[in-house]
Amino acid sequence: MHSKPSSLEPALAAVPTLRLKRGEDRRLAAGHLWVFSNEIDTERTPLVGFEPGALAELRGHRDVFMGHVYVNPHALICARILSRDIRRPVDESLIEERLRSALALRERLGNAPYYRWVFGESDLLPGLVLDRYGDIVVGQIATAGMEALKGVVTAAVRRVADPVTLYWKNDSNARDLEHLEKESGAAFGTVPEALAVQESGLAFAVPLAAGQKTGWFFDQTANRTRLKRYVSSGARVLDVCSYAGGWAVAALSYGAGSALCVDSSATALDSARANAARNGFSLEVLCEDAFDALKLLAAQGERFDVVVLDPPAFIKRKKDIAQGQAAYRKLNQLALGVLADEGVLVS
Repeated sequence: MHSKPSSLEPALAAVPTLRLKRGEDRRLAAGHLWVFSNEIDTERTPLVGFEPGALAELRGHRDVFMGHVYVNPHALICARILSRDIRRPVDESLIEERLRSALALRERLGNAPYYRWVFGESDLLPGLVLDRYGDIVVGQIATAGMEALKGVVTAAVRRVADPVTLYWKNDSNARDLEHLEKESGAAFGTVPEALAVQESGLAFAVPLAAGQKTGWFFDQTANRTRLKRYVSSGARVLDVCSYAGGWAVAALSYGAGSALCVDSSATALDSARANAARNGFSLEVLCEDAFDALKLLAAQGERFDVVVLDPPAFIKRKKDIAQGQAAYRKLNQLALGVLADEGVLVS
């Protein structure tokens, strides 16, 4: 199937060149897709000459072609590679090809259309996440370059998967780093209050507008499946930072005797309860900060056969590393304090 000529194509012949400093091409030649602002030869190709989201050809110091990129002069990661083939510039056909390739992989891995369809750089579409909930697709754009391609992506999604609804949930903090406004809304179709999810034979529902990320953490699906080998019959399970109860409900389906969900969001815990009931189970909830909850449970002498820690990102920028590492270490230490002898910590 051949797509119609891209509205981008007339401009492609005139895309500018972005050049690297001497010796800055090794990491990129080895497969990395990010270009940092301090790697650019700004004397020959000043970053200030590029609009956020502009397309360019990336070339090394000796003029060797490195890739087709989009550029954001305001970001530390000032360019990201979308194509390494000089004959395949960034246009509608390339975006559509990437979407079809990603879709074929996900369909090969499972039959039900509930999965992370596009996972940024992993699918050679940096800055883009697409999650599929049956006939609804929820997307997140994190970069100025992908924001500039939003219309092209929207059209390609419609051609490739033909969903009823495409909802852009562009409210992540990553957009701050790219100087992008946070905004959410439907590209087309009607917006449901909740999203239906099917995972490993279980049924879930999560809020869309008020939900975390795109609504569900499909990137943990394989890990929740792996949990089965660690859950013995009748096990007591603690799901910390549980959100909508994905780990807890999975554990109950694997034969756990009980599950306790801990989250600071009462709304998330309401979803966890409802999701347990949806699958014929019940669970307990504790609405509390994760650190405080673990201290409380330890003080009460509670012990669990399986403890699952799925905390939010404590390290979002380089300056957060020391404090974030300390927080992860503390959370895991507290979790070990409520782990039964021969228990299993899933962190």
